[in-house]
Amino acid sequence: MAGLSIRSKPKARPEKAETPSPAAVKSSDANCLVSPGARFEGDFSSSENIRIDGAVVGQIRCERKLVIGEEGRVEGKVISAEAVVMGRIKGNVEVSGTLQLMGTAHIEGDIQAKFLVVEEGAAYNGKCQVSGK
Repeated sequence: MAGLSIRSKPKARPEKAETPSPAAVKSSDANCLVSPGARFEGDFSSSENIRIDGAVVGQIRCERKLVIGEEGRVEGKVISAEAVVMGRIKGNVEVSGTLQLMGTAHIEGDIQAKFLVVEEGAAYNGKCQVSGK
């Protein structure tokens, strides 16, 4: 049995109020942060949490939780233990735990994850393998 769940978007959101997500890493909680407007080119890895709100061109390897914010853009392979995607990825995604695709997420590439949670509005174009267990 695959570990896939689909969530509907909340009907209404208060203006400028950020809906808390138990899986999201806030900017203040991230140990490695690519800020809005920043661009990083090259492969990098971290044994701590990563939050991407800027652009990364290259492979990302995260041993903990990776969060790609709404303005975050990644061109390259993504490998992580856990991931929450609100922005865009152009490349394959491998997550050994749970991958959450929020309503603003867009992935162009193959997905491999143990568990997948997809919010209404999220999109991906590629193969998807969810192993469950």
